[in-house]
Amino acid sequence: MCAAIEWNSRLSHSYAHGAAGCASYPHISQFHRGITAFDLLRALRSSRRAGRPLALAVQLPMASRNDDAQTPGAGAISRYLDGLEREIDLLSCHLGAQQRVEQFHLSGGTPSSAELSRLMGHLQQRFNFQPQPLGDYSIEIDLPHADWATMGLLRELGFNHVSIGVPDINPRSGGALLDFQDPRQVRSLIDATRALHFRSVNIDLGYGRAWQTPASFARKAAAIIELQPSRVQLFDYAHPPRRYRGRKRFVASGFAAQHDKLAMHRHAVEQLLGAGYSYIGLGQFALADDELASAQEDARLQHNWQGYSRQAHCDHLGLGVAAISQIGDLYLQNIGDVQRYQAQLTMGQLAVFHGLRCSPDEQLRRVVIETLLCDYQLDLRGIEARFGLLFRDYFAPLWPQLEQMASDGLIELSATRLSVPPAGRLLVGAVCKLLEHGRCAQADKPQQHSRR
Repeated sequence: MCAAIEWNSRLSHSYAHGAAGCASYPHISQFHRGITAFDLLRALRSSRRAGRPLALAVQLPMASRNDDAQTPGAGAISRYLDGLEREIDLLSCHLGAQQRVEQFHLSGGTPSSAELSRLMGHLQQRFNFQPQPLGDYSIEIDLPHADWATMGLLRELGFNHVSIGVPDINPRSGGALLDFQDPRQVRSLIDATRALHFRSVNIDLGYGRAWQTPASFARKAAAIIELQPSRVQLFDYAHPPRRYRGRKRFVASGFAAQHDKLAMHRHAVEQLLGAGYSYIGLGQFALADDELASAQEDARLQHNWQGYSRQAHCDHLGLGVAAISQIGDLYLQNIGDVQRYQAQLTMGQLAVFHGLRCSPDEQLRRVVIETLLCDYQLDLRGIEARFGLLFRDYFAPLWPQLEQMASDGLIELSATRLSVPPAGRLLVGAVCKLLEHGRCAQADKPQQHSRR
């Protein structure tokens, strides 16, 4: 069933800091330079032989319009697409025609209509995309760069999910503050998604800027919630979603005091629940009839670098600057500098920078953390059978802290189950971080812990 939640001020004061910034496991900080393009090509060969479906994620440079001081000059995006097309060509030839793209996500900067059409045309030539009703094809757009014509083009190109960033700073005013009051453009775009039969629209709702007050944030939250987008991503600006992390103006604006941030967070949570939204996790809310809510209800939800999705069975291939791939237990990330990324591809070489092949310990932690993030409960006996260990013995150094969390009411802990009750689900990241960072005896050999 979908995650029931309740606000608990005592737990929030105790664990909110520890839960902040929780994301997918493993973290990029664990990646190393020992993983190369040859590892990626071998993994793609295995994926082709197994015939596994694909999830593609394309990353564009963060600043691709004249809304940021670091915006590239004219023609920069076209040159970037030249390199991106080379990467697409180098990788697609190692995949099989039978491998269908079931999920596609485009993030980063906002390209022009011509640039977007060019990119999508090249991708559709090289990969086997599912028909529109079957695949999940999403894009992130910024409010100042979108209108009905934009939404019509996106639908024509095959997109059926859209995520809209609603600014708190007016990009045309040189960084001047904008107290969000007028939801007309957001309303127009949501109307467009409904008229054009997009499957979902997500609105990002950030809180915690230094200039925000609980009252000003409440006005923004009420205006967004009244529009009833199918999804709302609630986030603390101090720990923004990945799509925002390259935007330096977020950091420069400073952050609100902790007690004001907690007040904003609590207000938004209570308003969203009151408006009929279900809590998915990590700040993601969805209406009860949304596909994410249905996937959670049916225990089919997955969490990866792009957030929550339904495609747990896909191999994830990242394309573009700083893009991340996950193929089985292999993780890789491309070079994060645009010029170096383009130079590498100009030489006909892939732009892999670093990566990680998960050890047995990392595989265990990945499963444990993702299960908690999606289902809020762990069948300890099932984990023990799958990995050949005794859960309490393996995580023995952490057991006193887990027992303290149970005593506080953050989790419920028994010999067979670890679960997160409604009062703890907003803070599940604190539990995941403990299980992620805690060191275990013989951590690289979980299979040596006998169940006898």
